[in-house]
Amino acid sequence: MKRIKSYNNSHPVLYLIATPIGNLGEFSSRAIEVINEMDLIAAEDTRNSSELLHKFGIKKPFVSLREHNEVEASTNVISEIKNGKKVAYMSDAGYPGISDPGYLLTKLCLENDIAVSVISGSSAFINALVSSGIDTSHFYFHGFLSAKSNEAKNELEKLKNKKETLCFYESPHRIKQTLNLLYEVLGNRYASLQRELTKLNEEKIYGNLSELIEIDETTLKGEMVIIVSGNHEEETYSEKEIIDKVNYLLSKGLSKKDSIEIVSELFKIRKNLIKDLVN
Repeated sequence: MKRIKSYNNSHPVLYLIATPIGNLGEFSSRAIEVINEMDLIAAEDTRNSSELLHKFGIKKPFVSLREHNEVEASTNVISEIKNGKKVAYMSDAGYPGISDPGYLLTKLCLENDIAVSVISGSSAFINALVSSGIDTSHFYFHGFLSAKSNEAKNELEKLKNKKETLCFYESPHRIKQTLNLLYEVLGNRYASLQRELTKLNEEKIYGNLSELIEIDETTLKGEMVIIVSGNHEEETYSEKEIIDKVNYLLSKGLSKKDSIEIVSELFKIRKNLIKDLVN
């Protein structure tokens, strides 16, 4: 077991910097402050990250840390930190480690007693989820499905019984294939397709999957997020289960009215039916 305080001077720190997914106004003053203090920036795309910092009047030395050199580059970053350099890692957009490199670097830092501190920012799937109108109390982030149709279908088969809201990323050239697979495997669920989030052409589309598969794919440009409702096939509950749940809530100090409302929402049962059982 390890307990590491991020800002204890006895530990060096790697900063993970979340970057804007479109609107540069979402690059926080905290992120700019931290970057200005760094000796070195590791980045998924050094060119894009350099251009981003240039817009804020910041010039820093960069090293590349991307999918194809992640092992070697992460090891080199660890060495730089151990040699006293202040280092931050930036992915191209959004959070490092969320469908982007960053996991391995974080893992190696923790193995080497280097604290990891995250500077918050935009996340495409969080933005899409909270504006989807679909249940946010429990969700499962999957990211990109496999580019191979058979593998993607197998992934969805494993997800189709999940009750949690499902979150996917997708690119324009695969969006039609993915929407068709979602409809084929998950059925005609309610979903939200959102693209170009925080950008000028931001668009949010709501409807059943049977409607989404009919969209002209030439109108779907930019990076996309697909939010799909979980598996909520109606369950049946015995009268005893319903009464026991109400009594449990009553024992916790809730009123009968509130207990009935909660059980009605939880079990998807009419309140009048529950009232008849507990009166």
